Amino acid sequence: MESGTRQGALSPCAACKLIRRRCAEDCVFAPYFPADEPQKFASVHKVFGASNVNKMLQELPEHQRSEAVSSMVYEANARFRDPVRGCVGAISSLQQQVESLQAQLALAQAEVEQMRMRLISPSSSSCHN
Repeated sequence: MESGTRQGALSPCAACKLIRRRCAEDCVFAPYFPADEPQKFASVHKVFGASNVNKMLQELPEHQRSEAVSSMVYEANARFRDPVRGCVGAISSLQQQVESLQAQLALAQAEVEQMRMRLISPSSSSCHN
């Protein structure tokens, strides 16, 4: 594609549109915040601010930026669900679920072992008579 004819030049990315700036050919936001996903940048912008997101992306190697954006989007959405704890709240909740399920599994395994022992006991005692 020729310079100036990329999609971002015709249609600004979601970030540039929200912060009302011209979307340059080398816009750091464009690859990660496409125009058809405006809520993605809006939530990140509300939590981190456009300037901070820009700085974070600029400081990272390009191959790490996509993952960083995914993390920022996840954290921003978690902050809206739980403004105090953010994704730490989600992690804590999942840890509690894991602990509860591990306890349930241990009980089920103990019950299976008891049933197995009951099935083995009568047959082994009848062999000794």
